[in-house]
Amino acid sequence: MSFMMSLKQKTVSGLIWSFIDNFANLGIQFVVGVILARLLSPKEFGLIGMLTIFIAISQSFIDSGFKQALIRKKEPSLADYSTVFYYNLLLGALTYLVLFLCAGMIGRFFNEPQLKPLLRVLGLSLVINAICIIQQTILASRIDFKLQAKISIISSVISGSVAIIMAFAGYGVWSLVIKTITTYFVTSILLWLLNNWRPALIFSIKSIRELFSFGSKLLISGLIDTIYRNVYYIVIGKYFSAQELGYYTTAEQFNNLPSSNLTSVVQRVSYPVLSSIKEDMPKLKQAYKRLIRSTMFICFVLMLGLVAVSRNMILTFIGPKWETSIVYLQMLCFVGMFHPLHALNLNMLQVEGRSDLFLKIEIIKKTLAVPVIITGVILGMKALILSMIVINLVAYFLNSHWSGRFMGYSSLEQLADILPSFFLAGTVSLLVYAESLILNFSPAIILPVQLISGAVLTIGICEVIKYEDYIYLKEVIRDTFFKKEVV
Repeated sequence: MSFMMSLKQKTVSGLIWSFIDNFANLGIQFVVGVILARLLSPKEFGLIGMLTIFIAISQSFIDSGFKQALIRKKEPSLADYSTVFYYNLLLGALTYLVLFLCAGMIGRFFNEPQLKPLLRVLGLSLVINAICIIQQTILASRIDFKLQAKISIISSVISGSVAIIMAFAGYGVWSLVIKTITTYFVTSILLWLLNNWRPALIFSIKSIRELFSFGSKLLISGLIDTIYRNVYYIVIGKYFSAQELGYYTTAEQFNNLPSSNLTSVVQRVSYPVLSSIKEDMPKLKQAYKRLIRSTMFICFVLMLGLVAVSRNMILTFIGPKWETSIVYLQMLCFVGMFHPLHALNLNMLQVEGRSDLFLKIEIIKKTLAVPVIITGVILGMKALILSMIVINLVAYFLNSHWSGRFMGYSSLEQLADILPSFFLAGTVSLLVYAESLILNFSPAIILPVQLISGAVLTIGICEVIKYEDYIYLKEVIRDTFFKKEVV
């Protein structure tokens, strides 16, 4: 009983501090993004979008799946941590060297010579981040997200301030580059100052072999997923334009505010928590089912709400020059709402130690995606985003089928559990969207009306019908802040 209470406290604490971390950063990055969007052009955002895939692939390669392998291992040794630290650092330096040498080729591919110096500076973030991966892994293993939240918020404030000052001074796209570099630099310094772990002069081949047997499959599947998620930047940048890519990346940033942040919270907390009870199947299933229901209730409310207010939000915060982004954002919301569900189902495969199956599923999903993406390229931007929705539906059934087999919690059972939340959130979303059609005011006035009415309607409906997932979340928040025990 004391173990379960300790686990419950760690889980709640981890979730709360992860929410604080992600949503405080959400607020900071939103304000910074709005200011930068008003100061910079869509093309400047598009140039950074062209480089995103190369940084993302390099980062996946540096991590090599060792982070998940260390978290899953019951008692990692100092040799394990030290070995992976030096390994990450070496790969960080090597991948930066490769990007440095290939920068000119990448600029010619996109017919944008400016990409060469941009990538050579932006690539430094890989080396900086490699230095602190183990620090973050240790904190995640302890389910200690409080320190990570503080560090993340501080680095976001500092990097955002630097970027805004540079944009005002006329540095254009370089303000976006330096923002990324500053984020990693400040995060790395604070992690080393505030976390007391230090590497020993140890490099164990035995540790590499043991961890790589699990992490290698996650590395390959991670690379496949990273390439897939970022291939749209290459496709849009190559076959459309930097300006069109700028509209897309801005829409994606608005979409990621709730979607990626919620996914990050769920992914960071659920994996170490579920790993700690993987030997007790009934408790594991109960915790897993509760995570899915609670997470998707929040996700549907946020994402469908964003669909309803997207037009007024974009026009209010970044202005009419970004109007093309509105329909992209509305469509991307139906992509983003799947992300937390994917994260939970794939985490379960890792908890079960089935990194081999994880890899096979990723290969199948991405193979099926190729013809869909090609069709989208031929038919245009909207068709391309529509293809993402189709691919995400297929991916969900593949992910949930295999994780459900381990848990005795099938895809149909998952859908039965989450569809009530979808319909509830969808009803509120339609009512809120109708307000923008009825009210004849400026977007800046309609937006707060929509946000307030959406919150009131959601809470009101849930209170009246005593909606189970809402009641559970309300009790968790109440009992956490008022130190009462959930019954």
